[in-house]
Amino acid sequence: MRWDNLQLIPDQPDNALITKGAVVRTIDTPEFRGVTFFEIQARSIINRVPGPSRVPFEWTLNPYRGCTHACVYCFARNTHTYLDLDAGHDFDTKIIVKINAVELLRRELAGPRWQGEPIAMGTNVDPYQRCEGRYRLMPGIIQALIDYRNPFSILTKGTLILRDLDLLTEAASRTRVSTAMSIGTTHPDAWRATEPGTPSPRARLHAVATLNEAGVPCSVLMAPILPYLTDSPAQLEATVKEIAEAGATGLTPLVLHLRTGAREWWLQWLAREHPRLVPRYQELYGRGAYAPKAYQQRISAQVAELARKHGIRERTVRQAPPAKTKAPEPEQLGLFGR
Repeated sequence: MRWDNLQLIPDQPDNALITKGAVVRTIDTPEFRGVTFFEIQARSIINRVPGPSRVPFEWTLNPYRGCTHACVYCFARNTHTYLDLDAGHDFDTKIIVKINAVELLRRELAGPRWQGEPIAMGTNVDPYQRCEGRYRLMPGIIQALIDYRNPFSILTKGTLILRDLDLLTEAASRTRVSTAMSIGTTHPDAWRATEPGTPSPRARLHAVATLNEAGVPCSVLMAPILPYLTDSPAQLEATVKEIAEAGATGLTPLVLHLRTGAREWWLQWLAREHPRLVPRYQELYGRGAYAPKAYQQRISAQVAELARKHGIRERTVRQAPPAKTKAPEPEQLGLFGR
């Protein structure tokens, strides 16, 4: 999708910075300093997932593009290049806001072709990133889904989801609703280094507990697990234990994957912060975006055993088929395994 598919109403004045029609805003507060928002009128809001995708859902909704959470590893970074922006700093600081998201959603839910399929949110960028506190698109989105009794799910790192707890509780009483909090590790140094714009893991665990206590099912996506950094047995157990104590309804482990865009940004960070790990990442990810199947299987098995030990009904994404070759054994060489 290029910028010409994201234009505002044609009679709006042109903005020469990036695209015709977008309203460009900056907010001079500490939390948004250096961030630019492009308010646009999108042409559609419910998106169909391409057939070959690995994800277990067919329809998604994303009110924003780009994300101030600034997770170094974010797989969605390359989507910014479709708008002639870069996958690094621009992804973190140039945020596209689909200000007509609620209006579009109601129109599409009411359309004759829509059959009420489940809609997944948070699958590309986080709908509860910090700017949602200003734009408040999610309450209207959730209310529309309630009104049409349309099932939905939300994946987030944002504790701002608790602002909409009453709406989510109402939705859960009317249709199928599930939520998931993304927490790859509870190690404070790992969090600060790789997810600088997100709430702390402790705050996210509190959100997990609060959602479940309110009757809104909330599981944890333990992702990404970072090879050589957050994958030691001690660290995995510490994270799973805290997830269990928060009352998560399920747990899905997911090893870091490095698609184009994310790969380059991550490797730059790694070379700067942990240069001795670069050769090991080249070994693990030298053949593609995903770590070797044997490594993924080993981590999944470890987390499954820990989940059983701590009383979580462990769930996994698609299991990798048996590997033909042995994966490199990770050594805890980085800061975050201690």
